[in-house]
Amino acid sequence: MITIASLIVFLAFYTLYYTSKRAALSYDLGFEKWMQKNPKQTKITGLVLLAAAYAMWLFTKSLGSGTLMFFIQLMTIGSLIIILTPLKKVNSKLLLAILLIAAILEFYYN
Repeated sequence: MITIASLIVFLAFYTLYYTSKRAALSYDLGFEKWMQKNPKQTKITGLVLLAAAYAMWLFTKSLGSGTLMFFIQLMTIGSLIIILTPLKKVNSKLLLAILLIAAILEFYYN
């Protein structure tokens, strides 16, 4: 559940990052072009995803620790996206590998 919430936080921040007018954007995938062309729907989608991730953190943890973990994760993922996306280090294969490793570790140690 934590891995899914982490993925949702990443997707939410990534969609909100692509609505920025000051960011250096690349258009490698089709949905990135759609996000740049439709900023209003993308912002709504990003905010809904953030709310869903926060609700998942509240569901898995309590109010205090869920909120703390959500904001720590949001700051960490946000910083990584802002630093690594202009360098084109964020790609789908790397994200899939990290997600699979995190999910396996979560299910193994849970």
